[in-house]
Amino acid sequence: MIGRLRGILAEKNPPQVLLDCNGVGYEVDVPMSTFYNLPATGETVTLLTHFVVREDAQILYGFGTATEREAFRQLVKISGVGPRTALSVLSGMSVAELAQAVTAQQPGRLVKVPGIGKKTAERLLLELKGKLGADLGAPVQVADDSQADILQALVALGYSDKEAALALKALPAGVGVSEGIKLALKALAK
Repeated sequence: MIGRLRGILAEKNPPQVLLDCNGVGYEVDVPMSTFYNLPATGETVTLLTHFVVREDAQILYGFGTATEREAFRQLVKISGVGPRTALSVLSGMSVAELAQAVTAQQPGRLVKVPGIGKKTAERLLLELKGKLGADLGAPVQVADDSQADILQALVALGYSDKEAALALKALPAGVGVSEGIKLALKALAK
């Protein structure tokens, strides 16, 4: 499969670009986040790609970063979400914003993307939970032993590291272990 293209940027027509690779022109659909970071036409560019073969078309999707491509691949794995919808999601929000929406389970942020309704947003959040953005954030910083114990307890109860870290951030400073676990569980139940 075609995993990467490097060539001269011949044309830019959102959301599609034409990449001249040694005399062969590849039409590549890109999310707007990648499109805005492209150099001027006539300059060299490298895009990571995802190749989709359908009954009626063969389409290349291009991305400026590996995290964008991985997010796209996670999105198209979801039933009912095709490449166009995945491209729309990545055009409407960055991968970091998508990861935050998934971690915090906020369908309202996804509904703002054109073509995403409430049911689709909820399905995306459910399917992407634990699969997207695990490597985007920095390791969880704990201030003291009680916070480390609270974090460990939440993970032992089945919450992901991201969920536990978000709950930990919302706790007041200096809270005890048992009280902190109770408050964190209340926050996570919302």
